[in-house]
Amino acid sequence: MKRKIKTSKKGAVRVVAAASLPTGFGNFRIFGIEGKPGEEAVAIQHGKIASGANGNDKKAPLVRVHSQCLTGDVFTSQRCDCRAQLEFSLRKIAKEPSGLVLYLPQEGRGIGLINKLKAYELQDAGLDTVEANRKLGFADDARDYEFAAEALKSLGIQAVRLLSNNPDKVTQLEQGGIRVVERVPCRPRTSHHSKSYLRTKQEKMGHLLPDL
Repeated sequence: MKRKIKTSKKGAVRVVAAASLPTGFGNFRIFGIEGKPGEEAVAIQHGKIASGANGNDKKAPLVRVHSQCLTGDVFTSQRCDCRAQLEFSLRKIAKEPSGLVLYLPQEGRGIGLINKLKAYELQDAGLDTVEANRKLGFADDARDYEFAAEALKSLGIQAVRLLSNNPDKVTQLEQGGIRVVERVPCRPRTSHHSKSYLRTKQEKMGHLLPDL
């Protein structure tokens, strides 16, 4: 079913493009979303969205808010679990009545691609991901989910079942007006190469990874 593209005043978050997207995981629709200059995201949606805003939390869509990772998502790097999480999420969402992946251009936990590669260099010299970010003068995690919350609202979503291990993501989305009615663990099988990466997430960033 086609979603009507919304038009609104300059600077408001809005859907600006929509098209069908058949994938290896199933049939989706893809949406281009824009906000103020420099703010953009892509969402791929499976099924008809029921927001759960009327109190029926069981109908809230299964949602993955995924930050872009060129090295993982495209080049299949095993330094991280990003591609594994993305594919895990797409498989789970494709089995649901409704759900979507919101894909955000927040490379390297928000520090950008080139700085992420500089952080890789530092990691090769023995630092973990948090230590490398700090060495470069960045926060442990520089991502912001205010725009993500508005992007979800532009698709008619007020409540979600969120595929995530990151409690900060839950907190930020709820502060942005999205009810997280359930946090669904996003824990695919991962390579031994990413073990220390995941351990840092758990020990220094508070990610919920009890099975490590």
